[in-house]
Amino acid sequence: MAGVEAVKQGIGQPVGSLTQMGTVRLGKRTDNRTPHIKDFVPLASLNDLVFGGWDIFEDSAYEAARKAQVLDAPLLEKVAEPLAALRPMKAVFDQEYVKRLNGPNVKTEGSLMDKAEALIGDIEDFRKANGCSRLVMIWCGSTEVFHRPSSVHGSMEAFEAGLKSNHPEIAPSQVYAYAALKSGVPFANGAPNLTHDIPALLDYAKANGVPVCGKDFKTGQTFMKTLLAPGLKARLLGVNGWFSTNILGNRDGEVLDDPGSFKSKEETKLSVLDQILQPHLYPELYKDIFHAVRINYYPPRGDAKEGWDNIDVFGWLGYPMQIKIDFLCRDSILAAPLVLDLVLFLDLAQRAGFRGIQEWLSFYFKAPMTAPGLYPEHDIFIQLMKLKNTLRWMKGEDLITHLGLEYYD
Repeated sequence: MAGVEAVKQGIGQPVGSLTQMGTVRLGKRTDNRTPHIKDFVPLASLNDLVFGGWDIFEDSAYEAARKAQVLDAPLLEKVAEPLAALRPMKAVFDQEYVKRLNGPNVKTEGSLMDKAEALIGDIEDFRKANGCSRLVMIWCGSTEVFHRPSSVHGSMEAFEAGLKSNHPEIAPSQVYAYAALKSGVPFANGAPNLTHDIPALLDYAKANGVPVCGKDFKTGQTFMKTLLAPGLKARLLGVNGWFSTNILGNRDGEVLDDPGSFKSKEETKLSVLDQILQPHLYPELYKDIFHAVRINYYPPRGDAKEGWDNIDVFGWLGYPMQIKIDFLCRDSILAAPLVLDLVLFLDLAQRAGFRGIQEWLSFYFKAPMTAPGLYPEHDIFIQLMKLKNTLRWMKGEDLITHLGLEYYD
């Protein structure tokens, strides 16, 4: 929110945002047609965006940003006025799902269904108060503890019965997703927890024309993996082991210090290499890879996360080599442009008549959602090609395959 306000005021650049700075090639390379994406497809303007949300803490967006210390004080003060006006609505929260946090700004009355209906009321009140014609909801909340789908997630009938009976397998994030879909609002999950990736909500989204996507924003260490692993595989260099560790000190780090929440994150982080390297197809190179992920809460580091990787690789005749990466990144700075892009692309998808899972937005996620039985594509370069080809298809342009034989006829 602060970043969008800064861009609108001309005091910052939307670095990292495909919708704001990215281009898309059209036709042949010799055609020299490469418009900005925002000029090619009808995306909402930043000046038309209005923000709102829920939080278990009562701080305004300005107070929360000041405490988080992600942005420098001089910049934050220049966007203080619009941020100070943003106060969170009362949240749906269950400490069984986020054990390291608690806060006073929560909905306490009634069943989970009552709370879902209260969220639906919040959504409609927000729509009317701000004169919004369209809405998008993104879960940017803390990582919930690891759960697998159960019978209550199998159908909308079972799920709604579970809401009424306060079924313990229904997480707060699932209540938000339900409220969004019932309101016809596209929904994305930026965390790794089980949310709308359940039959009850996916079937409803597809049947009722609501686009959804997820999950777990691809920002720091996993972003590096999806850059490097495709290169190693392309050159058929083997990998014996990949050890990854992180230190971070923001609220995300505090939450992930709980084993249950870390398990949710670990699942998405570990899945990436297996899908990219495909050890079942290349057993000599990747079958016995040792892959470990660690996350350590280290308060002095704040939002400036450090992701360290040690990669043991081997080449011609099996000779060993090593790669080491030390990515000193800023979690929120990397995540902010992803959130903006997803808002704009999900809004576009709904106007284009898309429904259900939007696999073309896999580019933004560690654990991309796909149709049942379809393995996810984790290679970030293939993901970007898929995203841009989807935009070309929307506008009736030729898809680009990079075959290029016509240049040599």
